[in-house]
Amino acid sequence: MRSTGDYSEKTEKLRKALSEADAVVIGAGAGLSTSAGFTYSGERFEKYFSDFGEKYGYKDMYSGGFYPYSTPEEMWAYWSRYIFINRYQNAPKPVYEDLLDLVKDKDYFVITTNVDHCFQKAGFDKERLFYTQGDYGLFQCSVPCRKVTYDNEDQIRKMFEMQSGMKIPSELIPLCPNCGKPLTMNLRSDDKFVEDDGWHKAAAGYDEYIRTHKGRVLYLELGVGYNTPVIIKYPFWQRTFDNDKATYACINFDEAVCPEQIEDRAILIEGDIGTVLKDLAGAGK
Repeated sequence: MRSTGDYSEKTEKLRKALSEADAVVIGAGAGLSTSAGFTYSGERFEKYFSDFGEKYGYKDMYSGGFYPYSTPEEMWAYWSRYIFINRYQNAPKPVYEDLLDLVKDKDYFVITTNVDHCFQKAGFDKERLFYTQGDYGLFQCSVPCRKVTYDNEDQIRKMFEMQSGMKIPSELIPLCPNCGKPLTMNLRSDDKFVEDDGWHKAAAGYDEYIRTHKGRVLYLELGVGYNTPVIIKYPFWQRTFDNDKATYACINFDEAVCPEQIEDRAILIEGDIGTVLKDLAGAGK
């Protein structure tokens, strides 16, 4: 596996590949949202979670999500704040909007492991999106008693606004309307993750898109790491290998690599995704 070549040359190759592609499959991981400003440590953590950090000793939002809070009031104070700023506020930088500008006139589909809803907020067609790992904007039963999810915006906003002393009022603890057990986030972390009707519809739409697009396909991978490579990275490599008209492109801050078997049809760019997207837009003017 290698990442070689001149940056400007690669950017021009990607611009050309975008222009010539009959279809663009976008595979997005956490690095895309990081580029858009959804960072989980440093200044942003201090701005929103300095009180939690001081009390519990952690220094980033991810660690806070795994902390064993002693009461549900404390846990939901943390999570409602987390979900509010990472799901119901817009990303600080217009990286998703810049990506949409590049593909809005193309036949595209998006598969993402991100759960922050940034694609839809930026204006991507919701019928062309497959969120494989869930959505911060949905609750599910913790049991779960049914394969159903629940929109949580009103409840999250109330928890966020009414919390005090790093606790929410007890009456705001979310409970399943069907069985009365606690609700939890619709995030894939174990075998209790609920794949509801909307999830299955999106999965079927993605499968149909892949099945029916076999020509000049650009597989554009953005910020995907190795936590779950079997969802995006490895399938993109395999489909590029299987289709001699396909191109694989990877933009990542580091580890923009591919197998040598597809190296002649790969464009590997190491750098900030937002910067690369702006350079791509500029190259097309």
